[in-house]
Amino acid sequence: MARIIDIKLPRAIASALRIPPNDPRRQQIKVLKKLLKKARFTEFGQKFRFDEILLSQHPGKKFQQLVPAYDYNKIYEEWWKKTLDGVPDVTWPGKIKYYALSSGTSEAASKYIPVTKELLRSNTVNYVRQLLSLFSYEEANRKSMRKGFLMLGGATDLKKGKAGWYAGDLSGILAKKRPFWFQTFYKPGGRIAAISDWNQKLTEIVEHAKEWDIGYIVGVPAWCQMCMEMVIEHYKLKNIHEIWPNLGFFVHGGVAFEPYKKGFEKLLGKPIVYIENYLSSEGFVGYKTREHARGMQLILDNNIFFEFVPFDDKNFDIEGKMVDAPEAKMIHEVEEDKEYALLMSTNAGAWRYLLGDTIKFVDLEKSEVVITGRTRHFLSLVGEHLSVENMNKAIAIVSEEFNISIPEYTVVGFPYQNLFAHKWYVATNDNVDAEKLRKRIDETIREINDDYATERDSALKEVFLEVLPEQKFMQFMEQKGKIGNQHKFPRVMKGKMLKDWNNFLEKGSI
Repeated sequence: MARIIDIKLPRAIASALRIPPNDPRRQQIKVLKKLLKKARFTEFGQKFRFDEILLSQHPGKKFQQLVPAYDYNKIYEEWWKKTLDGVPDVTWPGKIKYYALSSGTSEAASKYIPVTKELLRSNTVNYVRQLLSLFSYEEANRKSMRKGFLMLGGATDLKKGKAGWYAGDLSGILAKKRPFWFQTFYKPGGRIAAISDWNQKLTEIVEHAKEWDIGYIVGVPAWCQMCMEMVIEHYKLKNIHEIWPNLGFFVHGGVAFEPYKKGFEKLLGKPIVYIENYLSSEGFVGYKTREHARGMQLILDNNIFFEFVPFDDKNFDIEGKMVDAPEAKMIHEVEEDKEYALLMSTNAGAWRYLLGDTIKFVDLEKSEVVITGRTRHFLSLVGEHLSVENMNKAIAIVSEEFNISIPEYTVVGFPYQNLFAHKWYVATNDNVDAEKLRKRIDETIREINDDYATERDSALKEVFLEVLPEQKFMQFMEQKGKIGNQHKFPRVMKGKMLKDWNNFLEKGSI
């Protein structure tokens, strides 16, 4: 690890790493002013009077008054769409050179999320900060810190647009633009990283696995687990530590890790440290800074201004769509254990942008949060308010009780006998009695969610469950063109995704 610290970092990054601790409110107002100053001469900044906001005695409140909140479809149609034609200075100064393609888990078409050089620099700063925070981990393997990083991400071979921009998975963009000082540690290397076919990329990684000394694995749990399983099978190993004895860290994000942990640990020869980060296509939101912290610390001082919309009936409709003028709180106005949807304003030209995640503060003093789900990924057909957080907790509990691995699952709600029902589709390759599993999941959610328990005795008449092999879920994602590190299986099926899922289960194709 000392080799990383001794390297002379670029001045802007080195300066950012030395930002002193500060009051969260003051940090966020400072970030907002910096963003507004930078973007005040853009089309967006001129229309919404950024100069006037900067002169205000309360810029945060003035910003909320003058600038509307946006979801992706609204900001794309009104602003970002024209940047794809090469129009400069739309929501951020200059032309956009990169776009992260992100279809999320419920949208049919790809989203084009602007990625600027300023955003990439901010992400690099945060990666280094997260790396340095590992020195405080008592259980961390110091030897592992000097070893290689296996980063399972999207292809760095990006597609070129008509106006000269490039588009692809954010992980692919980050890998392509990785700092020079990181090259020594980065695996699988430039050639393999550029492969767009996910299965071919995994095959190449398996072939070269014996040549690498891996200390860290970085990526989405499902795909990292698949990669380790393939390595173990190919080399006829008992566990992954037989080939990578110095593996000490797994850095993950994007989805809750609880459903994967049981299956993950079956692949290990000794304990490792799990480190959660919160990296979206729109920006690096936060990361776990303390070994035994319940949540991740929001990054309040590095070019993202956050707002928090209470996730309730006042601000969101029954489908999880945000109202036009939601109530939005700043960092000093939030409360612990309340669910919020995130709005972000960033140095890539996102303004009051609905990220789509729901979070909950678990430590206000340290600004630490946990991700509880997605604004559109919850079930409340009759007031049961079943969140992804509830589902993940239930899956983690039953996985432990039944001693089985459940790496994926999804839940559907539908009318049933003049009332309503839920159906769970659970992925496991372990032997399990589906009826016993169904009953235990239902009982567990009753225990952790009072609204669910009430409705199970009235309008929510039945709960069904079907066990499927793990590969079934992967095959569906492959047919949807959502194979690889950026794509996560939806925890709740609705709309077109549900229609495609039903077709896939009935006919084997969507």
